[in-house]
Amino acid sequence: MFEACEALVAEYHDLENQLSQPEVHTQPALASRLGRRFAELRPLVGSYQDWLQLRDDLEMATELAAEDPSFAEEVTRIEAEQAAVADKLTLLLVPRDPMDSKDVILEVKAGAGGDESALFAGDLLRMYERYAERRGWQTELLDLNASDLGGVRDASLAVKARGGDDPDNAPYKRLKFEGGVHRVQRVPVTEASGRLHTSAAGVLVMPEAEDIDVEINPNDLRIDVFRSSGPGGQSVNTTDSAVRITHEPTGLVVSCQNEKSQLQNREQALRILRSRLLVLAQEEAQQEAADARRAQVRTVDRSERVRTYNFPENRISDHRVGFKAHNLDQVLDGDLDAVVEALLEDDLQQRLSESQSA
Repeated sequence: MFEACEALVAEYHDLENQLSQPEVHTQPALASRLGRRFAELRPLVGSYQDWLQLRDDLEMATELAAEDPSFAEEVTRIEAEQAAVADKLTLLLVPRDPMDSKDVILEVKAGAGGDESALFAGDLLRMYERYAERRGWQTELLDLNASDLGGVRDASLAVKARGGDDPDNAPYKRLKFEGGVHRVQRVPVTEASGRLHTSAAGVLVMPEAEDIDVEINPNDLRIDVFRSSGPGGQSVNTTDSAVRITHEPTGLVVSCQNEKSQLQNREQALRILRSRLLVLAQEEAQQEAADARRAQVRTVDRSERVRTYNFPENRISDHRVGFKAHNLDQVLDGDLDAVVEALLEDDLQQRLSESQSA
């Protein structure tokens, strides 16, 4: 039983040995990747060691109980404890998304609904910023294209863990199911008659790629510069600081204009491009990853919703798992854990079912 653990224990000790080598820490990206995997395996290795110890304890207690019936209660206690550890170990052995431990680049785009959609996109962006703050993550606004009324036409936000070794608190693991079309139902501030309005905004979640994940050939890039502009076409500055990068082999285009420096905008655009290329590589490598990616945002269409935010009823509904709660005001203030946990539990049960039927 749990024979698969032996190979993972060997991997754990190998990682422990690699991380003890000083030369590894001269390569921050490599050290970070090894450290994340080491942290992922630590709970499994600990649970497996507990299970082995309980197995030995049970064998000894069973032998003693055969000679002295007073040990029968001890046998029952150890059996129950071992069963609980076995259940935990079974869940830890369920194949996990290899991207789960990564940081995130999250994009929010206004869709159907005009100015109201842009205002809602701004609400979503603030929601994720506040959620990140609650989880102890760092955020960095990579690019922002604001609307006339203070909303968001499109924005790119980097979300990073502050460090530590808790793989369950990694940004990508907890945010990856946010991708999709989010629908809002409310009376817009621009609606004089008080009529309820429905609009939508799209969210795209990508694991942030590191240099070690994706190599970009500079010869594959076409880089154009242009003048940044703000709401209403008003010039943000008088220099050509905005940057548009086209990755010619794939046709992917990324533009950034949030920073005043052309160099900074170029670096931010490259970060986003690198993450998009990582997702593209996943799609090509695994059909499952392609299905998940396509399930995010194809078009920001109200009919393709994953979640609805109903202001009159103060209700949030996630249509994928049937989650409903009447605390929309708190959710928009960053209290997302309940819906995130519902999505994670549904994903875990699906993966557990698949692994048992394999």
